[in-house]
Amino acid sequence: MIRFDANAVVHINEDLTHDQIHHIEKSLSGVRGVVSACTHIKTPHLMVVDYDPQTIHSRELLSHFQQSGVHASLIGGI
Repeated sequence: MIRFDANAVVHINEDLTHDQIHHIEKSLSGVRGVVSACTHIKTPHLMVVDYDPQTIHSRELLSHFQQSGVHASLIGGI
């Protein structure tokens, strides 16, 4: 199976705890088409999501943030 990789940077509007961020990273990583999701300790408002655009659209990623009660937006996404 050929996998196509793309990255999306998601800006998280709220101030989240480390545990809340970890929960979102873990739940996103379980979504079909998402390879990984992570933030850096120095930039907790920015999450990089590596995904297969043939399987999931970058806008669909935002719905997973909304399901967690988090307001977020794509940076430079389509």
